[in-house]
Amino acid sequence: MKIIKLNLVVALLLLMAAGCDNVLESRVSELERRIAKIENGGTTATTLNSSPTPTVSSTPVLEVKPEGPLPEFNFASETYDFGAIPEGEVVEHTFKFTNTGEAPLIIQSASASCGCTVPSYSKEPVPAGSTGEIAVRFNSKGKKGNQAPTITVTANTYPKVRKLRLKGTVNAAG
Repeated sequence: MKIIKLNLVVALLLLMAAGCDNVLESRVSELERRIAKIENGGTTATTLNSSPTPTVSSTPVLEVKPEGPLPEFNFASETYDFGAIPEGEVVEHTFKFTNTGEAPLIIQSASASCGCTVPSYSKEPVPAGSTGEIAVRFNSKGKKGNQAPTITVTANTYPKVRKLRLKGTVNAAG
C-alpha cells in the first residue's frame, strides 16, 4: 500500500506541476479517498490531501439564449481542405461569413487547437447584413500525415462558439 501511496503522490505532483484543472484534481482526490478506505479496512479516513477539493460537475453548463436582436454567423464553408502539401509549406485560407442576424457581430476571440495554426480577424463590429473574414495560416513545418487543426471562434452570437476546421495531409519533405 505504501507503494500505491507513493505513486499517487508522484502522480499528484506531476499533475499539479503540469497545471491540471479542477476535474483532474477532483479525480485524484477521489482516488486518494478510495485508497485510504482500502487501507483502513473499508472505513473512510483522511486522505493525503488534507484540504478538501471542490467537486466539479462534469455536466456542461447550458448556454442561455440572450433576449433581443442577435447577430448570426453564416459561413460560406466551415471546413477548408488544403489537400496534400509538402512538409514546410504554409497554407493560408480566409473563412468568409455574412452577419445574417439583426445586430452587429463582434468576434471576441479566435484560437487554434495547435501553435501551427494562427487565426486573425477584424476587431471591428460587422453590421447586420455585412460580410466579414477570419484569416487562418497553417505552418506545416514539423507536421507529417493527416492534419485537422480546429479554430474556435467566440462571438456575441448564439451559440457563442463556432468551430472552423482545416484538413489535409502533409507529406514528408523529400
